[in-house]
Amino acid sequence: MNYQWDFSGVWAHRDMLLAGFVGTLKIAAVAIAVGVVFGVVLAALRLSGRRWLSLPALWFIEFYRNTPPLVHFFWAFYALPVLIGVSLDPYVAAIVALSTQSGAFFAEVFRGGVVSVERGQWEGARAIGMKPHQALRRVVLPQAMARMLPPFIERAFELIKTTALASTLAYADLLYEAMQVNSITFRPLEVYTVVAAIFFLTLLVLSIGARAIEHRLGLPARPQEG
Repeated sequence: MNYQWDFSGVWAHRDMLLAGFVGTLKIAAVAIAVGVVFGVVLAALRLSGRRWLSLPALWFIEFYRNTPPLVHFFWAFYALPVLIGVSLDPYVAAIVALSTQSGAFFAEVFRGGVVSVERGQWEGARAIGMKPHQALRRVVLPQAMARMLPPFIERAFELIKTTALASTLAYADLLYEAMQVNSITFRPLEVYTVVAAIFFLTLLVLSIGARAIEHRLGLPARPQEG
């Protein structure tokens, strides 16, 4: 195979790829922020002692954990407008899909962090006169948050990669803009190699930053993926 690499066409349309990269970062940042809020609410419902609150939250979480992400995008873009009577543009539909999906996964991260704290910590806090909300805020949450951080970061990385599915809704993210560049240059090998490199470098930088934060907090190092 004597393929001649030529990135000149990709470079000539770098502004399109840059715009797509910004679009990817935008929906990822918003979806993570909204997903965190949604996840906290779901986790609180799961941790409540009332089944009429915890069961619906459990069903919601299990639905998102056991259905393909692409279905969430299509449902938000094509099906949800039928229910609410309002059409959603690709950006809003992508945010809805990513936020609800990430919220379901974040909820389990948050719930797992809280329940992982030994019951003796609760009992010790109560023994010195703390009320339940004080024990949660001052004793349990600081320990739980440290345990939540590694899986939360991993889930956030997965969300960033999942943003590529927004291209199926014609949202101008990195992959969508790459497809437009490819339709102009007819150089798929170069175009999609650049896209892969951008995702790789972005997540590599974020991973290095995350590990630095974990090291600063004194958390055990995450095992390298083999």
